[in-house]
Amino acid sequence: MKMGFFDSLANMLGLKKKECNVLVIGLDNSGKSTLLNHFKPDDQQNPNIVPTVGFNVEKFKNRNVGFTAFDMSGQGRYRNLWEHYYRDCQGVIFVVDSSDRLRMVVAKDELDMLLQHPDIQSRRVPILFFANKMDLRDAMSSVKVSQTLGLERIHDKPWHICASNAVTGEGLQEGVEWLTGQIKDGMTGKR
Repeated sequence: MKMGFFDSLANMLGLKKKECNVLVIGLDNSGKSTLLNHFKPDDQQNPNIVPTVGFNVEKFKNRNVGFTAFDMSGQGRYRNLWEHYYRDCQGVIFVVDSSDRLRMVVAKDELDMLLQHPDIQSRRVPILFFANKMDLRDAMSSVKVSQTLGLERIHDKPWHICASNAVTGEGLQEGVEWLTGQIKDGMTGKR
């Protein structure tokens, strides 16, 4: 009986750890695995990131929220796997190589398919966009990436875009803070 009271109190105060599943998607070579590597403890970070085949599962924490991140391969032949994880995710991290102007149309098509999928379309799943590789000379600004992807047309889901550099970690914490807040609000029923 006492334990139930303390669990309830911890929940009300936001002290109890919450768990959530997030999908990390985007085209191949956008920086998804490098981004997730940044959130691992220093002693577990991998200095040699290789392209993901299929998917990897990574775990990290931010403000009492434990994230299980499904790092999905962005290679064309694996993108159809993404939809198998939509139903069980509480958030999406969509990573875009902001210097890859030629494939921005492909990224937009993948985003459109995500938004139209029944397991996403009917839910208020927060989507965090990282306009990654901002350090590269040909990189588009996050505003230009947002315009190119047509993010302004997303009205039924919370979304946020951050300029980022997954190698240095620039912009990553800001984005994850936003996503953490959205997920916490979703778990407590706030909107």
